[in-house]
Amino acid sequence: MKTIELRQARHLEVGDTLVNVAGHVYEVTKVTRIGRGIRVQYLTSEGRPGRFTAAPEAISRVLGGRATPIPA
Repeated sequence: MKTIELRQARHLEVGDTLVNVAGHVYEVTKVTRIGRGIRVQYLTSEGRPGRFTAAPEAISRVLGGRATPIPA
């Protein structure tokens, strides 16, 4: 059984695996501060790139892992 944890966007890091409510997974490839927000770049399970921008307090669903804040 896989453990899914909720994590704020400011704690996401490269290598984390995000899970949406439909069960699709996305591997985080880059995390960058943009003004007051966080830009997260990822790859889908099919290898397609994507990105989203979120508030630092926004919550993401992450498969297991560790939480380390990115530098401000």
